[in-house]
Amino acid sequence: MMLAVERFSRRRFGALVTAFAVTLVASSSPFSAQAGSPDAGKLPTKIPEGTLLRIGDPETQRALELSGLIDQLPFEVEWANISGGPQTIEAFRANALDVGSVADIPPIHATWTGLKVKIIAAKFRKDPVAHPIYQLGIAPGVEIKTLADLRGKRIAFSPGQAQGALVLRVLQAAGVKKQDVTLIELPSKGDAYPVALAGKQVDVAPIWGVLVKHYLHQYGAEGASTIPHGLRDDPAHLYAPQAVLDDPAKAAALGQYVRYWALAARWVEQHPKEWIEGYYVATQGLDSQDGQYLVNAEGRFDIPSDWNDVIARQQATIDLLARELNKPPIKAEDLFDRRFEAIAANALNAS
Repeated sequence: MMLAVERFSRRRFGALVTAFAVTLVASSSPFSAQAGSPDAGKLPTKIPEGTLLRIGDPETQRALELSGLIDQLPFEVEWANISGGPQTIEAFRANALDVGSVADIPPIHATWTGLKVKIIAAKFRKDPVAHPIYQLGIAPGVEIKTLADLRGKRIAFSPGQAQGALVLRVLQAAGVKKQDVTLIELPSKGDAYPVALAGKQVDVAPIWGVLVKHYLHQYGAEGASTIPHGLRDDPAHLYAPQAVLDDPAKAAALGQYVRYWALAARWVEQHPKEWIEGYYVATQGLDSQDGQYLVNAEGRFDIPSDWNDVIARQQATIDLLARELNKPPIKAEDLFDRRFEAIAANALNAS
């Protein structure tokens, strides 16, 4: 993760390349009022001077800086080095953050803890099975070749986070009951899961990103391995507290931020070398090879203009978690602010 960083001069080139798109998305033309849903007209579009958004979305921040789009944001920004469910929920409760970047589970968990939040943007991978976020890491010396082999194993588990939900979904897909395995609660922060695997504290743990590469490189000779889970695990969302969305000025600013979030995602996809050097190498402490590994693993992104399927998948996840974790039912539709539904896709199409 990163704090505010010095902007590269190459952003000026990015600004020129995207100038036409920026002019469109920053204007107050009819395009600015489009959200693509029946409630589109209800989303405020006027951003009063001095409107401030406190944003916890470090990757998008860096993409906006590298592309030059950051200079075009029509509101003031206070960037926070915050991402992921636990951090964003804590910041929301402290009234220190207006919007955060997470997977699909934090909005569910926040709701169960009494915090009212709404999802305002949704991004996925075009081929989520071929390009998963997670693989199942297998501890050295443990024989697991298929998901059915998970029966009787010790599995790292993080309730309230995407990794924990994935474990439950994998067990469901394998026809393995929760009581047929031992779920060991571990924080999923940093390299905690690979370390737990290497130390044989657990037999299985979902690991992600460059941790997969490093785990196999470091412990493969000792018998460490990974297997694919075969499920889609790709949701990436922006979400915000309901209290923030009830503020007309901030809601209007969030509508614009969703547009720039989408344009930043496309810039990253179209400029892999600049992204590798400007983000992974310059701010994450990785080398170029690791950065290329992550770019290849991610594949291409997809931003739907219709959330019906998204909400249906979220409902299936909610139902599974409610049953397995003894939580009350939630209506997935209530977690999405559909005023924002097609803003991101419209921004991409218009530019």
